[in-house]
Amino acid sequence: MLQGFKDFIMRGNVIELAVGVVIGAAFTGVVTSFSDAIINPLLAALGGVDYSGLGFHVREGNEATFVDFGAVLTAIINFLLIAAVI
Repeated sequence: MLQGFKDFIMRGNVIELAVGVVIGAAFTGVVTSFSDAIINPLLAALGGVDYSGLGFHVREGNEATFVDFGAVLTAIINFLLIAAVI
């Protein structure tokens, strides 16, 4: 039983996949930092003075009802950058 598991692990596919996952996880931090430091301020500049960015309040004066399109755009850009690298 252990020999079968060892053969499975030692195949190149599993090790390459593990390396890809580790590199992808590490790169996620870089992309998130890039988005937080560069993309979010640019989106906020398009949306107005406050940092909330592109979005609107469903009910004025209630912060819980804020629909934040900037966060969705940031998540899409994060995904595209990570997918392009990997």
